[in-house]
Amino acid sequence: MLRFTKRADYGLMAINYIVVRGADGAVSAKRIAEEFGIPPELLAKILQRLAKKGFITSHNGPKGGYVLARSPEEMTVGEVVRALEGPIHIVNCLEDVDCAQFPRCNLRRPVQKIQASISYLLDTMTLAELTRETIPTADLTTVN
Repeated sequence: MLRFTKRADYGLMAINYIVVRGADGAVSAKRIAEEFGIPPELLAKILQRLAKKGFITSHNGPKGGYVLARSPEEMTVGEVVRALEGPIHIVNCLEDVDCAQFPRCNLRRPVQKIQASISYLLDTMTLAELTRETIPTADLTTVN
């Protein structure tokens, strides 16, 4: 089964919360952790990584917290996931020629197409789209 890691899942939940609640000012890590039941230490590491990669900025002080560094229309889900997890691979063997099955594998091309479709969807969905109640279905017919 394909699924996000907890780090990617929590990171997307947190940055989406900042998008939605950020109009009221900076959002504290404590508030996000309490809202979603995320362990505060893990969330702190995730938010630090997102800040280091330029998605959010932190503000100190009594009304401190995190705000978006750029417009949510300018950031994609794929960028956030890669910032937290590195390259997106649905299987390791597309890159790993040490796989014992690599010379005779007949699934590489179909899996590459699936990988391209997933990457396309993640790279075309903006953070602004995450805040919408309905997510439009992407037109994946342009992916080769």
